[in-house]
Amino acid sequence: MPQAAPVYKISVLTGISIVVANMVGTGVFTSLGFQVVDIKSGFALLMLWAVGGLVALCGALSYGELAAALPRSGGEYHYLSRIYHPAVGFLSGWVSATVGFAAPTALAAMALGKYAGSVWPGLPPLLLPVAVVLALTAVHATSRQAGSRLQVLVTAVKVLVLVAFIGVGLVVAVPQGLSFAPTALAGQELLSPAFAVSLVYVSYAYSGWNAAVYATGEVEEPQRTLPRILLTGTALVMALYVALNFVFLYSTPLSQLEGQAEVGFIAGTQLFGVAGGLLMGGLIAALLVSTISAMIFAGPRIVQVMGEDLPPLRPLAHLSPAGIPVRAMLLQTGLTLLFIVTATFEQVLLYAGFVLNLFTFLTVLGLFVLRWRQPNLPRPYRAWGYPVTPLLFLALSAWTLWFIIHDKPTESLYGLLTVLAGLVPYALSRRRA
Repeated sequence: MPQAAPVYKISVLTGISIVVANMVGTGVFTSLGFQVVDIKSGFALLMLWAVGGLVALCGALSYGELAAALPRSGGEYHYLSRIYHPAVGFLSGWVSATVGFAAPTALAAMALGKYAGSVWPGLPPLLLPVAVVLALTAVHATSRQAGSRLQVLVTAVKVLVLVAFIGVGLVVAVPQGLSFAPTALAGQELLSPAFAVSLVYVSYAYSGWNAAVYATGEVEEPQRTLPRILLTGTALVMALYVALNFVFLYSTPLSQLEGQAEVGFIAGTQLFGVAGGLLMGGLIAALLVSTISAMIFAGPRIVQVMGEDLPPLRPLAHLSPAGIPVRAMLLQTGLTLLFIVTATFEQVLLYAGFVLNLFTFLTVLGLFVLRWRQPNLPRPYRAWGYPVTPLLFLALSAWTLWFIIHDKPTESLYGLLTVLAGLVPYALSRRRA
């Protein structure tokens, strides 16, 4: 029985809000505490966020061309299948289905629980994260239009709150004496393994700049609007991140931030006192709802497209009468809840960061392969600055990946094993097909 074609299309504003919401989440509110353990220069710490933003912008430029040339939902799964081989695309989709969205959604939910626990100490640690994930899944599984409106609303509130925090923080902050000028020490730290490993945290904080490509088929005029969505969302987040981390570092002693996940709560307490810190912790917990919402929306579209291509996964491609991949959404939600109840925050962060970096690297590399193999393929948008911008992305991503493998071999090994484990279901699906 033919299913009704979806009518509602994602607008540019909704697309930008999905990108911003996916990016502005757990990473910016939690990762600075891990960075200051090994990096003590204010200049080097801010450069982390500037370099991370530059890498994300270069990646967004590359993905903009791929999205316009290969306009179909599925993101890396679709691109890598077309550019390299269906097996490579399947492994990317396997990682996205098992780690790429479920793990970051769990991280955002766990961070929400940590911040809420700072405000309400008696709150059971798992109650709120699980409840929020289930409630948002119910909204997005019911109506695409309601989910889109919710996404725009919570993202707008998130951006306004962050801009207000930055503005007020700069006015009331008492400087902590940390220098932001380039020095010899800062130069050494920029080239250190600690800087490269810290870029993992930063790249995780910037992950999500490619979120809109997973729902390309549902975007209004994707060949024209997707590049604009990716670039606008990424540039906006880069400006917010650099300014927000400057306020954190300018106002709060490094000793208080070191090794702590609740950076926003600590900085809020330093700026506005205990009551202000509690208010900030509550606001950040509320803002993370938008991140969880965006990932619950985007992730299942990858599994849906995989189901369309591979007969054994066909049940996951099923769309509800509203055109929503409900079964794929429920699968992702189940994996998210599993991460929430079984893993620690930092382990999930490094594990997810490694495998996500690996496949975005292959995707941007695929831009060169596609131009070489199909030079006459229609490209409504061409990456600005090609080949410099994609090469810059590849160079910095490769540098980061090498240092993760060198400094965090356990998490890297788990990531590679997750990728290789995808060969088993791929071989079974091809045999059954």
